[in-house]
Amino acid sequence: MAKPITEFIEKHYKHFNAAALVDAAKGYEAHLQADGKMLISLAGAMSTAELGKSLAEMIRQDKVAIISCTGANLEEDIMNLVAHNHYKRVPNYRDLTPQDERDLLDQHLNRVTDTCIPEEEAFRRLQKHIHAIWKDADAKGERYLPHEYMYKLLLSGVLEQYYEIDPKDSWMLAAAEKNLPIIVPGWEDSTMGNIFASYVIKGEMKASTMKSGIEYMTYLADWYIKNSGGKGIGFFQIGGGIAGDFPICVVPMLYQDMEMEDIPFWSYFCQISDSTTSYGSYSGAVPNEKITWGKLDIDTPKFIVESDATIVAPLIFAYLLGW
Repeated sequence: MAKPITEFIEKHYKHFNAAALVDAAKGYEAHLQADGKMLISLAGAMSTAELGKSLAEMIRQDKVAIISCTGANLEEDIMNLVAHNHYKRVPNYRDLTPQDERDLLDQHLNRVTDTCIPEEEAFRRLQKHIHAIWKDADAKGERYLPHEYMYKLLLSGVLEQYYEIDPKDSWMLAAAEKNLPIIVPGWEDSTMGNIFASYVIKGEMKASTMKSGIEYMTYLADWYIKNSGGKGIGFFQIGGGIAGDFPICVVPMLYQDMEMEDIPFWSYFCQISDSTTSYGSYSGAVPNEKITWGKLDIDTPKFIVESDATIVAPLIFAYLLGW
């Protein structure tokens, strides 16, 4: 069976960041072949970049065991699923004036670099249906994590009437169908998080209906303890920020604060980032710095690909999928 992308990468990607990409992909593959598990963290706007075209298949083929993502990535994959045809691309975004930006706002188009998300078809379409699920849980005194509400929404089938892409390209739908564990730190700063907060402020719902970030950390801790045997769990970080920093801290928390001295370190680490190494920056910290924080060990395979994640991540996933 031909593997055109994999063969191209192996032939041409021989040096510098290209070689680091190949090394990271081969390290990921070796980790899985040794029965290791992998966490993928998603920062930035990877869902709006349509990473689902490759990530969904990674999920279906069990090449990712758990995902940590921002609230934006959690919801924007579903927005793309139900409103893709209404998105507007702005290839000349570097030339926009403040007035041009205001004109987009007045058209209810929210810009993410060169792509505008349509408020009515994306945000409000989701709001209408997720509100009913939140309201039902609130009335029953039930509490769930943010991603669990999204899973309920997707699995209910109520959004199928709106699908505007092939559903196999939605990583959230693939995750919901597998009930894949997801961690969403800082969910409150997402659009749906803001909307939920508005209902709490208006007295329509209780804040406790939505489980908190602390409950995400305890959820992750329980999952890590149960799944870190054998080869252990690797950490594949796309971008920086809270999507990566929150979950990676579960190891020192268990080791130092819970005094579980036999808890294993993360057993593979790769970060794709265009953040240059700098003073005090988490996103720009080299992997070895994580040794001093009790996250990685001396012999943990460590990779960093200093490039655009929208280019690198699909190539690594294609390599792992044998495309």
